[in-house]
Order: sequence, then C-alpha cells, then structure tokens
Amino acid sequence: MSDQVSRFPVVEPDGLPEDLRERIGAIAEKSGFVPNIFRALGHRPAELRAFLDYHDALMERSEGLSKAERELVVVATSGANHCTYCVVAHGAILRIRAKDPQLADRVSSNPWQVELDERGRAIVDLALALAHDSATFGEPDLDAARAAGLTDDEIWDVGAITALFAMSNRLAHLTALRPNDEFYLLGRVPR
Repeated sequence: MSDQVSRFPVVEPDGLPEDLRERIGAIAEKSGFVPNIFRALGHRPAELRAFLDYHDALMERSEGLSKAERELVVVATSGANHCTYCVVAHGAILRIRAKDPQLADRVSSNPWQVELDERGRAIVDLALALAHDSATFGEPDLDAARAAGLTDDEIWDVGAITALFAMSNRLAHLTALRPNDEFYLLGRVPR
C-alpha cells in the first residue's frame, strides 16, 4: 500500500498561513495527529478555510441534531458514496460520539438496512434519499422525516451535512486521499 496521501501536493501545518496553522494545530492537539484531509487541502488555503468554516458551522452546532447524529449522516452518505477516507475518518468520530465501537461499520457497509432506532432510521433515510437520488427527492421524504419527529431545522442540518460531504467525498475521490492509520483504532480501543 502506498504511503502517498494524495495525488496532488500536500502541505504540512508549518507551511500553512498562521490562522490555518492555529486551527489545524488545535485539531492535531486534540486528536494526536494531523488528519490527511487538511494536509491535502492545505495547498489551496482559501478553500481549506472555507471548508473548515462550513464544516464547523454544520458539525459543531449545539442545537438540533446531536453530534453523534451529525456523524451518522456523514458515515451513512459517505458509505453510499463509497468514500473510504470519510468512512474511516468519520467512522472513528461516530464510534467515539455514539460510544459504540460497531455502529460506524454497520452504517457504512449497508446504510439502507442497518438497524437503528426510529429517529436514527429517519435521519439516515433522509440523508440517503438526498445523497443517492437527489433528483427524486421531495415532499414524501420530508413528510417521513417529520413523522419521525425531526424538526425542519434538523431536516435542514441533515440536508446540509449530506451536501457538504458529497463535496468532500468527491474531493477525496479526486485526490485519492488516504486515511490516516490512527483513525482505524479510534473508538475501538481505549486511548
């Protein structure tokens, strides 16, 4: 297996503009390593900055979906989109946030059939409807989500997270982005 992170140039944190160096440094300090996505997007700092801003606006909100539910959307749609990087990276985060070492694997391998509670199933079904065949997405999808108790604000979050990670999945495919080895054990074994 290649040690190559990306088909395109990568930038180490010390080569980033100061604001990005600080943001990525905080992430690396918390996780113990620099996720390869930041090294890969680092050669285009304006795009990395925009990505981080939108990511944080969606994924770090305290209202609406829980942080585990947000990661559930990412893992389900990244699995449906066959994005290894995002399944591995966000699978680790889902394992940690859901406190379940098996959930991410089950969701990513077959998000359409994984057993979830009613709310989780509604979240995943809504995300998959938008991710898999967005041209047919419509009122029946929204009605089903509302019937399961999702608010319009939560429905928006599911859709926006699905959209952001559709872009992220495509960038990972474009770059042949390799997941960091560290992600594979996170949430499976004690740190």
